[in-house]
Amino acid sequence: MTCHDARDTLKPGDTLNSSSLLVSASGKFSLGFYVYNNGSTNTSYLAVQGSNQGLNRAWIGNRDTPIPYASSPVPTVDTNNTLKITYQGGDPIVLYSPTSSTSSVEATILDSGNFVLQEVSSVNGSTNGVLWQSFDHPTDTFIPGMKLGVDLTNGKNWSLLSWATSYNPAPGLFSLDWDPKEHELRIKQGGVVYWTSGVFEDGKFKFILPDVSKQKYNFSIVSNANEDYLTYTAAGDPSDLAPEWVLYGRGTLNEYGAKVDIAEAQNCDGYNMVGGCVRRPMNCTAKLGDGFVDRSGHFNISHSSNTSEPPNWFGTGTQFIDDPIGFTPARSGFVLSGSTPGKTQKNGNSAYVSLSYIAGPKPG
Repeated sequence: MTCHDARDTLKPGDTLNSSSLLVSASGKFSLGFYVYNNGSTNTSYLAVQGSNQGLNRAWIGNRDTPIPYASSPVPTVDTNNTLKITYQGGDPIVLYSPTSSTSSVEATILDSGNFVLQEVSSVNGSTNGVLWQSFDHPTDTFIPGMKLGVDLTNGKNWSLLSWATSYNPAPGLFSLDWDPKEHELRIKQGGVVYWTSGVFEDGKFKFILPDVSKQKYNFSIVSNANEDYLTYTAAGDPSDLAPEWVLYGRGTLNEYGAKVDIAEAQNCDGYNMVGGCVRRPMNCTAKLGDGFVDRSGHFNISHSSNTSEPPNWFGTGTQFIDDPIGFTPARSGFVLSGSTPGKTQKNGNSAYVSLSYIAGPKPG
């Protein structure tokens, strides 16, 4: 089937079986069911995918409600103008249900990758307005024309949520959202900010590919009484593949296809401030009753690339290496000695460790 004979629209009463696709007018995006195996079962998801973008699903309609593979899922617009997914053995998954009477509707996958439900005129078929759109319900992917921000009229937040795992589209730990006060992007885990894009100046963000972003993206910030958001378009040749920013479960924000890391929040350990990482309070204090493990070894130090830190700063990759008794490090380094029982002021058991610097053997 080519883009010329494939349909891009569902009308009331139409269905799309699990082996068929809706394809946008120019063939840039398609909508259909895709199967994932979470390690024990196969499940189906209604998803939008770029026609030339490999395996990335730009949007998933039922990420919170996986559908058993053998249950024959079907997206449909019923005669009441409700957009939903039906399947055997389960309740329908409603994407949109009208709150008032509408004359006629159509669900269309657009060349932008947006899946929209539109009210159409029963007289001439012209579009009277958008009732629902997938762009208002992002998953883990930010594509040109989408918004990240806040609808100030109803409090709705347009943000990304990573997948739970590589094969489970359920919401994961990391989010990407827009800070309407500071006008910058943020990657958060559990509500805690790990990374920010930095300020927007001269057409680019401080920590988003500062050397090349103006050649790749045209950013726009919209701020008014009704909404505050960031959107973008591709700056390159219109015939090139549109960029797709994907937020992965480990905290990386990556331009899919180009394989370019935009942000690596997994490297933001709370201490360094490199590349947009945010310093945050860390609680490493032992409490009365906490246990200690008797260990002896040394630190294999990975120095931070952040020149603002002192020379003896422990970088992100620093590891503690257990050593046998009497071991002498091959090079100078910090050594952690074993714990020693003692008494606290409250007569409870406690333990102490000492950290010292030992010089390794001099070169011969």
